[in-house]
Amino acid sequence: MAQTLLKVTGLKVAYGGIQAVKGVDFEVHEGELVSLIGSNGAGKTTTMKAITGMLPLAGGDIEYLGKSIKGQGPWDLVKQGLAMVPEGRGTFTRMSITENLLMGAHTRSDKAGIAEDIEKVFTIFPRLRERRSQLAGTMSGGEQQMLAMGRALMSRPKLLLLDEPSMGLSPILVDTVFEVVRDVYAQGVTVLLVEQNASRALALANRGYVMESGLISMTGSGKELLADPKVRAAYLGE
Repeated sequence: MAQTLLKVTGLKVAYGGIQAVKGVDFEVHEGELVSLIGSNGAGKTTTMKAITGMLPLAGGDIEYLGKSIKGQGPWDLVKQGLAMVPEGRGTFTRMSITENLLMGAHTRSDKAGIAEDIEKVFTIFPRLRERRSQLAGTMSGGEQQMLAMGRALMSRPKLLLLDEPSMGLSPILVDTVFEVVRDVYAQGVTVLLVEQNASRALALANRGYVMESGLISMTGSGKELLADPKVRAAYLGE
């Protein structure tokens, strides 16, 4: 049985008096690609922010590598191998591509390894290599998404959280992003993918969870959820 990297139990998160996440349970095992799908406002991004220490918990617990990470911040978690590519990318717009990648390795001190990993990122994203000196803020949305993913990989994550990586991208770039997610997973990185493009997300996933109104409503393998009439009607427009 593969190790459970992430275990979320009874997770509750509130904004003011509004409970956005109402008691969520799910887990991600080592070597899996797990997709969390749901409509806008279902609580997916709030869940991701709680996992990475960006939002406080109103209840429940989050375990990573068998230990509670409740109360820990993003800085602590990146050092432990848990990294997120946030919705909206969050690149450092006044820094170059190379400087952004170096920021992804800020918890590391192995210069040779960092240089090697920058080369790996440039191999995955040849467009970034071509523009390595360009300021991130002058790049297209698709290029910034590639940079955000490359920057997260620079921390050598055990678990990579991706929040809506295809949002706002052209169909061609959506194809590219999903190819990269598949490649990253194939390299041995465990992935938790939050994505509105349910058909693409479930097609990639070993397992999936459906989130509605702050609760998990369904779970199953990616294939099972793709074939489920309720999922197809609600999220695949059928």
